[in-house]
Amino acid sequence: MTALRPERDTGAAYGDAADPGSSYGRQPYEGSGAWQEGQEWSGHGGYPGESGAGYGEQSSAPPQLAQQGQGLDATAVLPSYGGTTSGASYGDPAAAPPYAGPPPASPVDPARAAGARPPAGSVDDATVALRALDDKTVALRAVDVEEVRRAGDRAGESAPVPGGRAARRKAAKRTGRRGNGPQTAEKPSETAAEAPRSRMEARRAARAQKPGAAVLVSRVVGELFMTTGVLMLLFVSYQLWWSNVRAHQEAGSAAKHLQQDWASGKRAPGEFAPGQGFALLHIPKLDVVVPIAEGISKTNVLDKGMVGHYGEDSLKTAMPDDRTGNFGLAGHRNTHGEPFRYINRLQPGDAIVVETQDKYFVYKMASTLPVTPPSNTSVLDPIPRDGGFTQPGRYITLTTCTPEFTSKYRLIVWGKMVEERPRSKGKPDALIS
Repeated sequence: MTALRPERDTGAAYGDAADPGSSYGRQPYEGSGAWQEGQEWSGHGGYPGESGAGYGEQSSAPPQLAQQGQGLDATAVLPSYGGTTSGASYGDPAAAPPYAGPPPASPVDPARAAGARPPAGSVDDATVALRALDDKTVALRAVDVEEVRRAGDRAGESAPVPGGRAARRKAAKRTGRRGNGPQTAEKPSETAAEAPRSRMEARRAARAQKPGAAVLVSRVVGELFMTTGVLMLLFVSYQLWWSNVRAHQEAGSAAKHLQQDWASGKRAPGEFAPGQGFALLHIPKLDVVVPIAEGISKTNVLDKGMVGHYGEDSLKTAMPDDRTGNFGLAGHRNTHGEPFRYINRLQPGDAIVVETQDKYFVYKMASTLPVTPPSNTSVLDPIPRDGGFTQPGRYITLTTCTPEFTSKYRLIVWGKMVEERPRSKGKPDALIS
């Protein structure tokens, strides 16, 4: 065994006053907060022990270690290092008794051994109180988790389940949910079979499912409106699109046959039957080339995309080869080929050419009348006064409906002949340029 240091051999404590130059623990602490035996910490707010002594204070009985096979006395208090029973300071040589060996065993308190509750104010009471608070906290947390789960069920979403993935899977199996999306368990009332109904109840249910008179009427009216709308759409499509297609085809075919007859010499100038084509009308500015037929029949002439000549007895007008007179023509402005749709764009001096079997008749646009009633037949007079003419001459009059897509009024355009050219001399300049 290592020999004791000199200061231990003399029995003095470490840092004793006998050790020259040592200040650690040399003198007892004598400040304003010094410990006193049997008193609490004075001046600086110490923490008292069980017996009311200050920190490091020792009871009158020295500490006793348990003998082999026996436990420590529950009432024994361990002394502070270097402390004494008289409240001596740390390191006091006079208060440090020599080690006397293992202490005798202390008897165990019968009340503690029997599990009785220690007296109030002890450490065990504080521990029990803390444990009670912990139990209460756990219970509150369990209630909160249950409330969150119920709120999630009401909202159609799964409540967060504490624990790992296995715990969440088990919770999902218990609640009948799969995947991430909200799923609701099937209610027993929905899966249960309906109770059988009586014959009267079945009749009432069937009668309630039948539509009433107002519902039937509304359905019929709705179907009528839908049918009418479809028919109107088809009619508009026919008028604006299909009628033009058919009229252009018929007018083109009539012009082709007319030119073939002229080339073969089968047709000679003279009187023409109603609906018979005898000339071609050219309006170079509007890029119009359309056959001219006898009469103004809507079915036989105008609706076929041709231009009609006023040749009836009540409205008989002159022919282009007459020495004087007014050559009157009518045509559609909209639908059925609409040859006169843009005659309102003609300006004075624009060419209007009539081509026959042996001649070209060239007119220059002179004047226009934007609006006039259909009853104003004076526009077809041999000398049309409304066109600004006062003397006999060779005139041409183009008539059509206005405004567009209506037939309420008439639009009139007049022209005056400026050239009569035989076909043998070729086309006029108005058709070449």
